[in-house]
Amino acid sequence: MPSASTGAPTTVGALSSPSPEPTSSRLAPGVPGYRRMSFALFTAGVATFALLYSTQALLPAVSDDFGVTASAASWTVSAATGALALCVLPLSALSERFGRVRLMTVSLVVATVLGLLVPFAPGPEWLVALRAVQGAALAGIPASAMAYLAEEVRPKALVAAIGLFVAGNSIGGMSGRIVTGWVAQLWGWRAALAAVGLMAVVCTVAFRLLLPKARNFTPGSLNPSALARTVRGHLSDPLLMRLYGIGALFMTVFGAVYTVIGYRLVGAPFGLPQGVVGSVFLVYLVGTVSSAAAGSLVGRLGRRGALYLAVGTTTAGLLLSLADSLTAVLAGLVLITAGFFAGHAVASSSVSRTATTGRAQASALYQSAYYLGSSAGGTLGAVAFHSGGWAGTVLLGLLAVLGVVSITLYGSYAARARERRPVLSAAGVRH
Repeated sequence: MPSASTGAPTTVGALSSPSPEPTSSRLAPGVPGYRRMSFALFTAGVATFALLYSTQALLPAVSDDFGVTASAASWTVSAATGALALCVLPLSALSERFGRVRLMTVSLVVATVLGLLVPFAPGPEWLVALRAVQGAALAGIPASAMAYLAEEVRPKALVAAIGLFVAGNSIGGMSGRIVTGWVAQLWGWRAALAAVGLMAVVCTVAFRLLLPKARNFTPGSLNPSALARTVRGHLSDPLLMRLYGIGALFMTVFGAVYTVIGYRLVGAPFGLPQGVVGSVFLVYLVGTVSSAAAGSLVGRLGRRGALYLAVGTTTAGLLLSLADSLTAVLAGLVLITAGFFAGHAVASSSVSRTATTGRAQASALYQSAYYLGSSAGGTLGAVAFHSGGWAGTVLLGLLAVLGVVSITLYGSYAARARERRPVLSAAGVRH
């Protein structure tokens, strides 16, 4: 299937040709600066997701302290993720003009400063407002990071490099839920948020000191009409649209499962205490491994093969979690998490590889779809659970992974059809 940028035939497994920058100026394993770059973006991923989800494990404590309902307290998470989804595209445009490194640095600094102020929020309205601004600031990191990697890393090393960034996301997401829970148990939720803020300070300093200077960035224009044309171009690219759909559907599964897994484990037949349920987020460590391994999976299986493996792993986890056995449920969560993070790493890196122009906007659209999938998964997962129990949530997840398979199969069919047309035309066969 042709990419909007190159017109070259591409599929999910064989994407468009690399962008025109000379590979000699790019980073790869063994090239000086590659490890520094990888660790710098890993720390950025840790800070981003630790800050973004810092209040999720603290919602009961926030609700008790402020005397608000659970739904009202949940806005401390929704405001941050919603603001990120809304702001990721406009901030990606700023990265095209002012540079990836500069925007990521400013975003991390602003979000970290807000992270140090959030514990002092005098009331729930202030807390939600600060979290919304914090989410908006964090929006400058994901799309800019993907664009930076696409420009600075050699194509063959791109999936592995993005996998390490996604691995940082998983560590941050885990710490934003688990570490805060343990600190809150000892010193309260405000101290827990302060701990996350201090961790973000360390990550921000490490990021700025370690990240190599961009060598292949060319400033673009802030012209709104040019931005609109770029976005329209990406939205008219069938391959990019399929990748956006794949990212959204994977996140729908993940959002649904982790939104309601607590209800599943505190209820019969398990009856686990809330503290133990919170420790389930340690499963995120599996995502760290699977996302970092995405590059080697693509090397062995191709991009389509890696996606099918991610789908199969996720499906097996969903089915295994239906058993009324704690061991089976935990094993199911391991498989679901591994499959999700691997699929996300492959899809997001494919977006960066496919878009040879307007990379930040292409990645921003992926991030928007990704967080829309998270919101849809959380909402629909809760509805499915309350209407059909855990089996209802699993059914929703299975429908989502079926969507991923359908999109990937359609992409393969469309690519083969395009490859056959020149042969048929040469033979004088009319279409």
